[in-house]
Amino acid sequence: MASGGVLETQIARNLLQEASRLGVDLEAALRNGNDASLRPTEIAQPALLLVECVLHSAIPFGFDIVAVAGHSVGEYAACVAAGALSPPDAMSLVIERSRAMASMRHGTMSAFLGMSANDVGTVCDEVSRTTGEVIAVANLNGPGQVVVSGTGRAVAAAASLARERGLRRAMSLNVSGAFHSPLMTAAAATFDAALDATDLTDPRVPVVCNVDAQPAYDAVALRERLRRQLTEPVRWEDCVRSMIDLGTTRLVEVGPGKVLTGLARRIVPGVETASVDTLDSARELVPVEPTA
Repeated sequence: MASGGVLETQIARNLLQEASRLGVDLEAALRNGNDASLRPTEIAQPALLLVECVLHSAIPFGFDIVAVAGHSVGEYAACVAAGALSPPDAMSLVIERSRAMASMRHGTMSAFLGMSANDVGTVCDEVSRTTGEVIAVANLNGPGQVVVSGTGRAVAAAASLARERGLRRAMSLNVSGAFHSPLMTAAAATFDAALDATDLTDPRVPVVCNVDAQPAYDAVALRERLRRQLTEPVRWEDCVRSMIDLGTTRLVEVGPGKVLTGLARRIVPGVETASVDTLDSARELVPVEPTA
């Protein structure tokens, strides 16, 4: 995850100060920049938020933004971009969220590649019935890319059954727990108190939410959907399609890497995309020219 000039911006300093106030030394992890320092959930999530907020703040004015969305913890950066959350409040929430999630160390996640979401869901249902253990679809990322989440035994059984039915590959994810599944129920209950204590305002542009891929136009709807996010799947493929349905003509990924850009091109072939993963690329972004 790049730091460089990102950490020298005023918004970064403000967010680092808020993280430090809450007992998280983000600056050391970001300046170090290696995988080991950034991997822990309690560091990775607030670090992503910081980078995404800084990069968004560097994009010039003058864009006609139709809607925003974020994948999992990225939804909080989307809320900042939409004006529904202040950056410090978002940092506070993400730190509480990451700590609650990291405390749930029962379970794991695996990416299933080369199988439809319906078929993966059927496999999860069968494994749940036969083992009596928790497993669920956690991320619907795009065509042929579905992440499952559950107990270690159930995830292993699902991978075995899915391979028998044509799964191309099952790839274990390096996570501390079974995120976006019912195994996060206790974490969600802990996080609810922080969410209820935080001010949310009506977004300036709709936030297309993970849990139902529908646009939230007001703070009440947004809070209710954020509340459900820890235990329900990230419907990213539907989120992308929803933004297109709302009239989006270009999808701009803001943050480190270009994974979501690649997914968008698979979900909506031919869609115009852009990636903002450095301050320079943020500053150089230009609005789409209107069509005649």
